[in-house]
Amino acid sequence: MSYDFNDAQPQMMPTGELIPDGTFAKIRMTIRPGGVNGSVPMDAGLLKAASESDAKMLDCEFTVVEGAFVRRKFWQNFTVAGGKLDDKGQSKGWNISKASFRAMVDSALGLSPKDMSDAARAKRVLQGLKQLDGIIFAARIMVEPASDPKYRDQNRLANVVLPDEPEYGAVMKGETVEADPVNAKPRKPSVTAGQNAPAWATDAAPVQAPQQQAGNVPWTQQGSAQAQPAAQQPAPQPSANGPAWLNG
Repeated sequence: MSYDFNDAQPQMMPTGELIPDGTFAKIRMTIRPGGVNGSVPMDAGLLKAASESDAKMLDCEFTVVEGAFVRRKFWQNFTVAGGKLDDKGQSKGWNISKASFRAMVDSALGLSPKDMSDAARAKRVLQGLKQLDGIIFAARIMVEPASDPKYRDQNRLANVVLPDEPEYGAVMKGETVEADPVNAKPRKPSVTAGQNAPAWATDAAPVQAPQQQAGNVPWTQQGSAQAQPAAQQPAPQPSANGPAWLNG
């Protein structure tokens, strides 16, 4: 068998302008499996391996679901294990991603980030990262300048808009909200990594990922600096039917 490419159509070129810097929009996150297993059976094949470190990532596609930029997409990786460690031996990238994921849950379910009631805490407990697939939340989108003029600038998630922020209600209704530009500065190019290496790979120190023990889920055990140690406050039990956005 052979493949004859002579009758193939010309390659598709990039089309469309970037979503303007600072745009508020209601977006859906879809996870693109990368073939690497996560820490729980639900996340089998869900993650993507970094090319130049031991980091494992969630490869996410974001789609605007309402408003002036409906159906427009952008993409972003979130480190969930490995990479550069902090002074406690925890993945810096995961701690950043974990904060973003919690904000997504709060935004999707209309939870105040200050609400630490048993009911609210239970909604923030997921049985696997796979349950974030399809989550819809309010967001502010930024334009990240390319570090190399050969590449295009890209849209990125600037921050999740939470229920206690003034723009939240209008964004979740699909209404137009005045943009709040981020004016992000260009990233510093790496002098040691290849030109095509993503930003997370240029500052990641190769480390051996910790062995996952049966029944232990890292994202339910790592708390913020203000949180009580896990041993002093039992984690809420997740709903048997999964997150609310999967049931609605």
